[in-house]
Amino acid sequence: MRPLVNTFPLAQWLQSYQRSTFISDLLAGVIVAIMLVPQGMAYAFLAGLPPQYGLYASILPLMLYALLGSSRSLAVGPVAIVSLLVGSTIGQFAEQGTDTYINAAVNLSLLVGILLLLLRALQLGSIVNFISHSVTSGFTSAAALMIAVSQIKYFSGLDIPRELHIWEVFGFLANHTNEISQITLLVGFTSLFVLWFTKGKLCCLLQSLRIPTWIAQPICKAGPMFALIVGSLMVWGWQLDTNAGVSTVGSIPTGLPDLCAIRIDIALWQDLFVPALLIALIGFLESVSVGTVLASKRRERIDPNKELIALGVANLGSAISGTYPVAGGFGRSMVNHSAGAQTTIASLISAFLVLLSLLFLTPLFYYLPKATLGAVIVMAVIPLIDFSSFRQCWRFNKADALTLLATFVLVLVLGVELGILSGIGISIALLLYRSSQPHIAVVGRVGNSEHFRNIERHDVTTYNDTLALRIDESLYFANTRYVEEFVLAQCVEQKSLRHVVLICNAVNFIDASALETLENLVFKLRDEEITLHLAEVKGPVMDQLLNTAFIEHLGEGQVFFTTDQAIRALSGKQHTTVN
Repeated sequence: MRPLVNTFPLAQWLQSYQRSTFISDLLAGVIVAIMLVPQGMAYAFLAGLPPQYGLYASILPLMLYALLGSSRSLAVGPVAIVSLLVGSTIGQFAEQGTDTYINAAVNLSLLVGILLLLLRALQLGSIVNFISHSVTSGFTSAAALMIAVSQIKYFSGLDIPRELHIWEVFGFLANHTNEISQITLLVGFTSLFVLWFTKGKLCCLLQSLRIPTWIAQPICKAGPMFALIVGSLMVWGWQLDTNAGVSTVGSIPTGLPDLCAIRIDIALWQDLFVPALLIALIGFLESVSVGTVLASKRRERIDPNKELIALGVANLGSAISGTYPVAGGFGRSMVNHSAGAQTTIASLISAFLVLLSLLFLTPLFYYLPKATLGAVIVMAVIPLIDFSSFRQCWRFNKADALTLLATFVLVLVLGVELGILSGIGISIALLLYRSSQPHIAVVGRVGNSEHFRNIERHDVTTYNDTLALRIDESLYFANTRYVEEFVLAQCVEQKSLRHVVLICNAVNFIDASALETLENLVFKLRDEEITLHLAEVKGPVMDQLLNTAFIEHLGEGQVFFTTDQAIRALSGKQHTTVN
């Protein structure tokens, strides 16, 4: 039984499953399904695919994640950011609406799934740590803005080329103002109003009327469905598709997706590899971030390794279903949690209801206006545009704020893939720059205590013949020259020095280049009749040093257990008080 529980977290949750738990899961599953059907179709449009492919991505992938996922509340399926990445990637190789385009989307799902499972096999899930919060925030805000602007074509009824940049879209719009369909615009803004009213005012109204929560909550979360109903009735009632040229979804095939063999194209995989890796990393990062937040509300934890497997298998399920990649959605997951989801049974229920929609309800979507789907997308991504993060970063760390701003601008100018890669590159470059110039403090004794602090921050006592330096960084090839130059510069300024003590309590490792630099520093200081000593060396670092000849090269230099011992053993009676 234990191996089954380890492989399938759902098996553990079912051991204590009760009727009340099922009712909570049922309610959450229904609410998420009400959101998922319109969102799935809208996100498929965003990815450049027919609407049914968003529904296909909401069945088998959800079921597979429900069996393998470690998060009780994470709602996996089509998401805005991944849909944008899919559309911008495949649009470079194929034309929308063609079999080649759909086959590329399926191959992308398969490649994303394989990469996620490969990351798990190589235990490289921590690779997402190289995508800093600043890069993620800047990318997400820029991508959300791009998504919102891309929906202008559906609101205006204009055929705006997909490859245009944001500023070019507004220029195109200005040059074709007289061609904008006012009726289509009316349908789009009506849909936006319905979504806004349902999300805010309607919830307050139901609360004031003291409507039971189990009735009010589904209604409040059903804004996308209400928008679809209102938009479809407007088009059907006034025949806006024929009388005013309002673009609609049209006929959607009824029934299950074809679980067909995938046409693998190795040459295509070479083109898709980098975008697939980005989609895998971003999808995993978003899913784990949301799952961690929701799990903490229950005082639980999710297992990132199991999430890699669950998301990888879910994307393989997308490929088998003949559709595009999936991930954990922030908005739907929050709704799933707030609706009371206790286990992933809620996701199974959502998938089953989407399946019923495909089997019986697709004819009802014939008159669904694309402007309404655009409104659903806009309302979903607006909360992702977060300018407050820049202000917070600017107050705390201007370098991080500039990284966020640079990523935001580069995504808008260079495109999604090059933009986020550039942002990651900037983030790594800043990391290397910071570690290449580590903080080094000249320290002195605090009063008569055994504590030593920075002479620039505290009233301390220093000694004329002994210099104590605390290095607040591990030593490796990028920063050893800086450390060496700092030490030598201090020795030049203090002519009476006889001892230099390097305090290594913040040094976690020393690489070969740093070891060579330290040995050279020993000899350079010896030529100046100065002896180099070490203090507070950590055990693993000391083990490294003992495996080399460095201790012998120290000569008269010693390795002290504490800084206090070093200063007492080395310093003379002459001292200076620094205020």
